[in-house]
Amino acid sequence: METSSFSSSSSSLFFLLLLLLVGLGAGQAEDKPCIPLDMGHSSFVCVCNATYCDTVLPPTLPPEGEYVLYSSGRDEGRFVKTQGSFSGKVEGSPRSVEFFLDTMTTYQTIQGWGGAFTDSAAFNILSLSPDAQDNLLRSYYSPEGLEYNLGRINMGGCDFSWRTYTYVDTPNDTALDTFALEPEDLEYKIPVVKRAQAMSTRPINLFASPWTAPPWMKTNNDYIGYGQLRPEMYQPWADYFVRFLDEYKAQGINFWGLTTQNEPLDGYVPNFSFNCMGWTAEEQRLWVGSNLGPALRDAAYDHLKLMIMDDQRINLPNWAVTVLSDPEAAQYVSGIALHWYMDQYYPPGVLTETHDLFPDYFILGTEACEGDGPLEQEVMPGSWERLEHYAHDILVDVNHWVTGWVDWNLALDMQGGPNWANNFVDSPILVDQDKDEFYKNPMYYAMGHFAKFIPEGSVRVSLTSPDPGDIEASAFTRADGAITIVLLNRSDSEELVVVEVSGRGTMLLTVPAHSLHTALFV
Repeated sequence: METSSFSSSSSSLFFLLLLLLVGLGAGQAEDKPCIPLDMGHSSFVCVCNATYCDTVLPPTLPPEGEYVLYSSGRDEGRFVKTQGSFSGKVEGSPRSVEFFLDTMTTYQTIQGWGGAFTDSAAFNILSLSPDAQDNLLRSYYSPEGLEYNLGRINMGGCDFSWRTYTYVDTPNDTALDTFALEPEDLEYKIPVVKRAQAMSTRPINLFASPWTAPPWMKTNNDYIGYGQLRPEMYQPWADYFVRFLDEYKAQGINFWGLTTQNEPLDGYVPNFSFNCMGWTAEEQRLWVGSNLGPALRDAAYDHLKLMIMDDQRINLPNWAVTVLSDPEAAQYVSGIALHWYMDQYYPPGVLTETHDLFPDYFILGTEACEGDGPLEQEVMPGSWERLEHYAHDILVDVNHWVTGWVDWNLALDMQGGPNWANNFVDSPILVDQDKDEFYKNPMYYAMGHFAKFIPEGSVRVSLTSPDPGDIEASAFTRADGAITIVLLNRSDSEELVVVEVSGRGTMLLTVPAHSLHTALFV
């Protein structure tokens, strides 16, 4: 790599030098740069601790006729900011890639971006010193960070917990008399959520997802494995959702949405190794229409965004057709929740097909992570390929009507846990408790190129090319009148990109190999 790399011992001195430089320029609001650290993979991580962390401040919109460009590359730079000017009509060279932006042709409204406040994520965040905790949370939620506006919370235990549990582990308590939030909620997730909310200038829309009902409600009497909800437990399980919402509300946490079940097909897999509960689309339709929907309505939670499926693209459009073609169930549903783990095996056209069948229901990406495959290395600090995989999947999704993208764990340890089932994976932020440091993986910046510059309420607009070659792109108009374009080059070659913008002129951009860019203009 061409970029400088830093050992853990030498980074402390560099921290002090940067702090001195920042102090000398304290009269000006400037982004703090990344402190790069080579950890043996294709790119580098950015090191943060209790006294220093790189930032990306809210962009100042450039004057008309100019654009600001934020760039991240495999070999150097994270959110490197430059400014350029539009020109008149530019004749593209034979080797250029041409795009045409049409803001009059509009598509879906963006709901936002975020990550999951899992038990493990909260544990890792709180394992740092208080000032380092603040720097990590600011990196995601404050105006000097990515400004996430969506957050997922596991309802009861999941694999990214350090034990198995639900809120009513007392057998046969169908009245839910022993329902109680656990230390994972009261001591970890809720305090972290409240601190994130206090830092954010944007509302954080929270949604909850269950992994399993209490074992005594299930056919296999277990947290894991091949097991489904017993039919006589349909109503107690719906009542459990209401109690969860009530108990969190009593703690000062209100929800924006719910998903009906995390990965419902997992509970139909023999010997599945972590928290799960099986549903078919037909079973989910019956339960939503007859039990969950009415329970939420009667408890005045019918304003929440209820999302069905919460599973892989391969289930579409059939899952949506089965549930949403039934008026009894469909009246309670707002959207379809989507995971990314099998995207490479199933074409994105099913997203457009699902949207066209049910245009009044949104599609939201609700979980993604790297390192989950059986042949994959679980944690790869500094992997640029994982940034490219994130950015590529987001671009494909939003170009096929998906309204936002929520990452999995906000922070994991250097092993990719804790995880009681040993299902370790990677995360955009990795925490080294012993060094009181955390490391921003390239995936963090992949999320930032969207979350920071495409806020909730933005609208995707037409961006077309007769031959995009290796360049992937999407464009959006924002509520403040600005336009955002995201460009990804996963190839080994530098590309010359020409973007013609009606009424403004032409942007001429040199897009290096293995780089990600966000352009912003009015």
